[in-house]
Amino acid sequence: MEQSVQVANLTRVQEFILLGLSTRLGIRDILFAIFLTLYLLTILENTLIIYLIYSHSELRKPMYFFLGNLSCLEMCYVSVTMPTLLAGLWTGPYHISFVACMTQLFFFISLICTECTLLASMAYDRYVAICRPLHYPLLMRPQVCLALAMASWLGGLLVSVIKTTCFASLTYCGPNILNQFFCDVSPLLNLSCTHVALTELVDFISAIVIFCGTLLVALASYVAIGRAVLRMPSAAARHKAFSTCASHLVVVGIFYSAALFIYCRPSRIKSMDLNKVLSVIYTVATPMCNPIIYCLRNKEVHAVLQKTLHGP
Repeated sequence: MEQSVQVANLTRVQEFILLGLSTRLGIRDILFAIFLTLYLLTILENTLIIYLIYSHSELRKPMYFFLGNLSCLEMCYVSVTMPTLLAGLWTGPYHISFVACMTQLFFFISLICTECTLLASMAYDRYVAICRPLHYPLLMRPQVCLALAMASWLGGLLVSVIKTTCFASLTYCGPNILNQFFCDVSPLLNLSCTHVALTELVDFISAIVIFCGTLLVALASYVAIGRAVLRMPSAAARHKAFSTCASHLVVVGIFYSAALFIYCRPSRIKSMDLNKVLSVIYTVATPMCNPIIYCLRNKEVHAVLQKTLHGP
C-alpha cells in the first residue's frame, strides 16, 4: 500500500500552469495591450537595425556586426518569452505542456547565454578600438569577429543542451503551478520532487563560466578603457572615446543588474512577484530599449537612419 502511494505521488506532471503577470481581468486587458505594443515595437526596431547595418557600407564595421547579431538575438529572445506572457494576459493562467515548457526553457537558456557572450565580445571590441587602435584592423578583422559571433551562438546552444537535459530528467509530481510568465530555471527547480543537487551544480558551474566570466571580461575591458580615457590629453578626445562605448555600457549595466539581482541573491530572499517584474526588464524592456539607446547615442547609426528616412 505504501509503495503504491509513493508510485502515485511520483507520477510526472504532463503540463505546467503559468500564473503570468496578473490574474485580475481588468488589469490583464490593459497589460495585454501594452505588452503587445511593446512586442511589435521591439520586432520593428531590431528589424530596422539589422536592415540599416547590412544595407549601408558605412556600418560594415566590427561594432555594427556585433550589434546586428545582438538585434537578431533579441528578436528571437523576446519571441521566446512574450507569447506565453501575452497568452496568460489574454486567457488567465496559461497551461503549457511539459515538452513545450522544456522547449521554451531550452531557447531561453541558449539565448541568454549567447547574449552574455555577445555583450562581452562587444566590450572587447571597444577595448581594442580605444586602447589598441593601431592593432584594431588586425585584432578585429572579419574572421575574428565571425569566430566570436559563432562561438557566442554555439556556446549558448551547448550550455542550453546540457542544462535543459538536466531539467527534463527531473521528476515533477505536483504541484505544477509556476508563479512566472515563462518556464524559468528557479521556479522549475522549486517544483521538482526529486534530488536536484546535480542540476543545481550544473546550473552553478554554467553561471560561473558564462555569466560571471563574461561579466568579468566586460568589466576588465571597461576598466582598461576608463584608464585609457583618463590619460588622454584633451577633453574632446576623452568625450569622443567615451561616446563610442557609452551606449554599450548602459545596455550591459541594465542587463547584468537585473540578472544579478534575480539569480545571485541569497535563496532565503524570495519574492516571485518581484522576480516577475525584474524578468520583464531583461526579457521585454531591454530588447526594446537597446535599439533606441544605440540609435540615439550613436551618430553613425543616427545619420544612416536619417538618410534612410529622408532619402539622399
